[in-house]
Amino acid sequence: MYADLLFTGGPVLTPEGREGRGATAVAVTGDRITAVGGDEVLELRGPRTEVVDLAGRLLLPGFQDAHVHPVPAGLELTQCDLTGTRTAAQTVAAVRAYADAHPGREWITGGGWSMEAFEGGTPTKELLDAVVPDRPVYLPNRDHHGAWVNSRALALAGITRDTPDPADGRIERDPSGSGEPSGTLQEGAMQLVGRLAPPATPADRLAALLHAQRHLHALGVTAWQDALVGDFLGMDNPAEAYLTAARDGSLTARVVGALWWDRARGAEQIPELVEKRAALSHGRFRAGTVKLMLDGVAETGTAALLDPYLDKCGCATANRGTSFIDPGQLPKYVTELDALGFQCHFHALGDRAVRDALDAIEAARTANGRSDTRPHLAHLQVVHPDDVPRFAQLGATANIQPLWAAHEPQMDELTIPFLGAERAAWQYPFGALLRSGATLAAGSDWPVSSPDPLEGIHVAVNRVAPGADGAPVFLPAERLRLAEALTAYTAGSAYVNHLDDTGRVRVGALADLVVLDRDPFAVAPEGIADTRVALTYVGGARVYAAQGA
Repeated sequence: MYADLLFTGGPVLTPEGREGRGATAVAVTGDRITAVGGDEVLELRGPRTEVVDLAGRLLLPGFQDAHVHPVPAGLELTQCDLTGTRTAAQTVAAVRAYADAHPGREWITGGGWSMEAFEGGTPTKELLDAVVPDRPVYLPNRDHHGAWVNSRALALAGITRDTPDPADGRIERDPSGSGEPSGTLQEGAMQLVGRLAPPATPADRLAALLHAQRHLHALGVTAWQDALVGDFLGMDNPAEAYLTAARDGSLTARVVGALWWDRARGAEQIPELVEKRAALSHGRFRAGTVKLMLDGVAETGTAALLDPYLDKCGCATANRGTSFIDPGQLPKYVTELDALGFQCHFHALGDRAVRDALDAIEAARTANGRSDTRPHLAHLQVVHPDDVPRFAQLGATANIQPLWAAHEPQMDELTIPFLGAERAAWQYPFGALLRSGATLAAGSDWPVSSPDPLEGIHVAVNRVAPGADGAPVFLPAERLRLAEALTAYTAGSAYVNHLDDTGRVRVGALADLVVLDRDPFAVAPEGIADTRVALTYVGGARVYAAQGA
């Protein structure tokens, strides 16, 4: 039988690693790979076979993002998008420009501003009042753990100096000691205003999903795990959009949805999660994962740490961060979810959150025995060295977001000084985890950071941000080799997503494939981020082609 699609004339990334002197051709019949090898594969060329000349470019499995939020990202791109701003002046000017261009908008929403653009990472309401005095403004920051609001929004929410902080969040106050809200809301406090902002319509959410899907396909992403399917802090629930797209065929990616664990409710919600898993799984969308958010982020002092944060003088404070789910109850929840066949997807940034997650997985393993639920821990900013080997021991995957493992203002000004030298050296231990035998998966957390896998791979290999030539290497012992970073973004994430017939170029696998515009193994590591995607295929069908590809 002749192949429908034939790739030839370039290196192929096979399960054994880069085979530049081996496999140079791949045949696809229907939606699966039917041959991998050399010139002998060319015998499968028939009169109707589509032939792609790699011309020395690398063919590899499609990238898979193990932690991403495409619908909020797509919505932000069509609202007040602040992701490109770097200074306070640029950010305020962008808000003004958006408000002026949309005079009929009842609320100004969007987000993506950088904490390092503002002193202490907390912009004030006065900055917004100066450009939008008459309409409420609600703008989550880049990591979506804080929001910037103006006086109008605070008034609508009834937030005053007498409003207490919610149990799972913080209202930033005027430093004068007056108690007046300053204009930044952290974690659960975001919802005080976010719940009032008008939600996107179902049509808006579907359009955002399809817009984000096109963008991800252009970056070589063929599958992902949506890390928040549910209602949380005013974020738009993508469930209906996924179900619609899966039913009408417009969902061309393979997607796993992580159902949101409502941290205020506990085990009573588990029967509802079982119902949602059945109701939402259709076609290329499955909802067999539960997302448990254990802590916040280090920059705001809400990542859960074993020992206290430091103050500006380097002295220990009373703050050890926030545990959003009771660590005493977490093992019970995870054991019950595991017994029901759910995968647990943990948000765990601080070393205490990481340990709590691993302890809960250990409890589930002890009670239920080993299973194929494949739990994974995302972010892993601070990992105590004692916990590094436990990932392999427990079969817990390390879900890394490599772009964050570099020196940049948010790291150098808002994180390292408050962790101290010893803990700062425990950050993003990719190399140590891999050497200990852990499986690595990789993701972006878009819209928190760029969804481009090649930028993430660049940082994983170099521990320097793209374009930051000459910057100091961030913890060089934790660098990965290029093949290891590529594997995390392909086979590693495919493992997390239970997509076992993807993630590797091998006979019988689904033909989810990417052609790069060059062979990154043939360039210096400092040039990895310059690589672009030329072609993307899902199940042998082309879903993206760069101009001239």
